[in-house]
Amino acid sequence: MADKLKITLVKSTIGAVPKHKATVAAMGLKKIGKSVEMPNNDATKGMLQQVRHLVKVEEI
Repeated sequence: MADKLKITLVKSTIGAVPKHKATVAAMGLKKIGKSVEMPNNDATKGMLQQVRHLVKVEEI
């Protein structure tokens, strides 16, 4: 199991539920196509579960 995840925003948050917009912002994603690296832990997985339709996840 990888210790980091590469998370890329692939869909716009315009029209998304406000809670999902806040989750994406809390991950540090602002623009489509931008990526961030986050630790592979339960907190991150919970955030990803909420916005799985907006992001692409890769293990690194």
